[in-house]
Order: sequence, then C-alpha cells, then structure tokens
Amino acid sequence: MATPVAFVSHGAPTLALDLERGADLTRWAATLGRPRALLVVSAHWLDTPPAIGTRQPRELLHDFSGFPEPLYHLRYDAPAAADVAERVEALVPDVRRDDARPWDHGVWVPLRHMFPAADVPVVQLSLPFRWSPRQLFELGQRLATLRDRGVLLLASGGAVHNLGRLHWSGDTEPPAWATDFEAWLRERLAARAFDDVVAFRDKAPSPELAHPTDEHFLPLLVALGAAGDRDEPVQFPVTGFEYGSLSRLCVQFG
Repeated sequence: MATPVAFVSHGAPTLALDLERGADLTRWAATLGRPRALLVVSAHWLDTPPAIGTRQPRELLHDFSGFPEPLYHLRYDAPAAADVAERVEALVPDVRRDDARPWDHGVWVPLRHMFPAADVPVVQLSLPFRWSPRQLFELGQRLATLRDRGVLLLASGGAVHNLGRLHWSGDTEPPAWATDFEAWLRERLAARAFDDVVAFRDKAPSPELAHPTDEHFLPLLVALGAAGDRDEPVQFPVTGFEYGSLSRLCVQFG
C-alpha cells in the first residue's frame, strides 16, 4: 500500500509552541503510520531549479523575526534522509544539491507536532517557484514512486494565506473571500478536479485576496502531482481558521 501524500497549512511560527493547535497535527499524523522517511517541500525555500537541502543534521533555520524568544531556541533533531536525496536526484534530472541548506520553519514547525519523537529521517526539496503551476504538478508526478518506498511527501504551505489581512490580536470570524476560496478548494480536491486547482488563478473565487503571492499555495500542486494517478480518497484531517483569515486546512491523499 502506498504511503499517503499530505499538505499541511503550517500557520504562523508560533504554532511550534502551541500545544492546543499542535494536537490536531499530532492526532492526524498518528493515523498516517510511521513512514520510512519524509520528503518536505516548503513555501519558505524558493529556489529554481529545485535543490535538495542538507543530507546531515544541522542547526535549524529560524527564518522569521519579531516572534517570542523561545521560538529561536527550539530544536528538531531528526536524522537526515540522505538515501531519499539520492533517489530524488535520479527522479528529477535537473535537481541540484545545496548541502549547507538547513530546514526552515515550514519543515520543523509542523514536524514538531506531527512526529514529535524526531525519529523519522527528513530531507527537504526546494520549491521551484519560477516554474509554471503545470510544471510543479509534473514535479510531483516524478516524485510519486517514492510513495512505494515508504516516503511521505509533505507539502507545507497554506490553503489561504494573506499576511496583510490577518488579525494578530486574536481570532475573528473569517471573511467571505477566505471561506469562499477554501470551500472552492475543498470541493475541487474532493472531486479530484486537480486541473482546476492547478489553474486556481483563473478558476477560484478571490484568488488575489486568498493568495496575493503564490508561494504558500504552490506546494499543494506538487502534492497533487504525487497523488494524481491513483484513485484514492481525499481527506481534510485539520480544518478551521486562525487570526481571522489564515486557513488551517490540511489535506491527505491516500
């Protein structure tokens, strides 16, 4: 049985310290089983052509500012999945190496809750954001065979992500533009209408508000490619909004 493909809306960096919201990710990951390794594509490493990050444990990248001091001292000491990196090189001919690149918070923030024991090897692949949405989908297709080797492909971004419209002072009712976009996305994913999701700029309601920039949505397209050829259920194990319009939606394929 193939290992699932997952998309996580990783939220704000403070999620790493939030045990209540993090518990939703912990419960979800418990249903996934223990993968042999994790291949993570994060919205916070934009590099074209795609690059493979560190193949050995390193200090984490705390790629944010202005947050509580404890965040800057957090660790996630999982082993690096060097063997998966080699396999990715075979599957993606134009991939390059960046052995000095540590894991950014799009990797370690959700993984601290999903796999808190830090005992599953991890490797990160950059998001080639200069590629077209169709090319990102095709990248996922190239990576799909990793699922048969026990590798969980985790796309880390945000289903609705507009930092300029957030209410940092507390949670409020999400605005219609955010709920309409997310509802459209969930309906299209459940129907496996992946071509519509790839063309979200033309198909979705209020895409310019849901995603003023694309980087938090694009990891989902890689996940769709890895899931696209198999007739598998699509699940939404974590839902809801925080800070008004920041979606918490997580998606599981398989």
